[in-house]
Amino acid sequence: MEPHIIGRADEIQILQRLLQSKQPELLALYGRRRVGKTFLIKTFFDKELVFSCSGQYLGKTNEQLFNFTQQLHHYFPKRKATVPPKSWQEAFIWLQECVDIIDHKKKKVIFFDELPWLDNHKSGFLSSFSYFWNMYASQREDLLIIICGSAASWIIEKVINNKGGLHNRITQRIRLVPFTLKETEQYLSSRNIHMDRYQLLQVYMVMGGIPLYLNSIERGKSAAQNIDQICFSKDGILVGEFNNLYAALFNHPEKHIQVIKSLAKKNKGLTRSELLQTAKLITGGGISVVLNELLESGFIEKVYPYGKQERNAVFRLADEFSLFYLRYMQNRPVGKNQWLSIITTPGYISWGGYAFENICFKHIQQIKRKLQIGGVQSTEYSWIKNGSKDQDGAQIDLLIDRADLTINICEMKFSTNRFTVTKSYANELRQKIMVFKQQTNSRKACLLTFITTYGLVENDYMQQLVDAQITMDALFD
Repeated sequence: MEPHIIGRADEIQILQRLLQSKQPELLALYGRRRVGKTFLIKTFFDKELVFSCSGQYLGKTNEQLFNFTQQLHHYFPKRKATVPPKSWQEAFIWLQECVDIIDHKKKKVIFFDELPWLDNHKSGFLSSFSYFWNMYASQREDLLIIICGSAASWIIEKVINNKGGLHNRITQRIRLVPFTLKETEQYLSSRNIHMDRYQLLQVYMVMGGIPLYLNSIERGKSAAQNIDQICFSKDGILVGEFNNLYAALFNHPEKHIQVIKSLAKKNKGLTRSELLQTAKLITGGGISVVLNELLESGFIEKVYPYGKQERNAVFRLADEFSLFYLRYMQNRPVGKNQWLSIITTPGYISWGGYAFENICFKHIQQIKRKLQIGGVQSTEYSWIKNGSKDQDGAQIDLLIDRADLTINICEMKFSTNRFTVTKSYANELRQKIMVFKQQTNSRKACLLTFITTYGLVENDYMQQLVDAQITMDALFD
């Protein structure tokens, strides 16, 4: 059975437009490791691909050029070259000569995968590539050149924001993000794996919407059994993934991992100044670069506090697998039934609560549609009021500030059954909303909105306080 693309509707629309374009196109595609970039391009452009080359991790220039030559032989078997080219400049001349002999006039796709690995120290790759584009490819309306890389910040800095030969040359950019819950459900269903949505949610909370991780899910096993096998068995595919993941993306990942570990300990997130203290990083010291690289790669997210300045922005750990690894895999030996024993502990609900919040943040558009405010201009914020001797603190993880003079104050609750609003919790909610209104002087209507797995238990407190509620099913929309 031929592979087919699950989801990716917006990306497919862009790729289709580029394929039909009557002008030369240069596409920059980036996204975190194992998110499915190579699969998307090679599957969609299966018939149009005339050349493809991938960088080799830590490969020297002569090794990269050797690989380039092998690919040239694969796509153009009539070309005979006994030795690889001496430089990237010569390599691109060879590629140009090969493309020139293709006699059809349809769009031709040339794909350079893992570009950051091709452009190693003093290789001359990027300058040679920019010359190839400016002097040859940009003159041919039948060419679509695609450059791709997992190191998102490298692609943005070196290519998209290039100050040299590639300045303003990119005609389209795509940041490929992990599957949504809906796409995850569709992907597993395409493999005849059918789980209920609570089990799908569990899987997503552990490994996110990363296609390669999801490909390890086995039919006929529960979510818990699969997680046990993938994460805790001696041969599990994710057992050694954490260190490999960051090492493959960043040249010196020590600071990146420090930031990730610090954020994993703080569910509410940390400001930049708090990160400097907690992660024991030095101001300047590349921290801005590290944070930007983690943001662009999708490992962390930046949440702006309601009514506050940029310096008060909070960074949160957004990568599901990193959070799971640091909470449960890092110091736990491999063995059978590890996860099955963990899910019976109180800490499971605590971890699940934070993981569920992260999923809600990634599915804001689905939440808005379910609340029937998809067409209303709105912005998402967090809000926190530190406590004092005279007054308790208060925190709201998600506010949806709407242009129709309304704010949805969102409570996100992960539970194995319907969630109960108790008397004490109801009092806490009333206090939270009152403090929020006092501190912000907001005159907007505040709607208390619950996002839960199975909904709320009907009782007096729920009826008195809750203005709207949606369940996990809405996240699969």
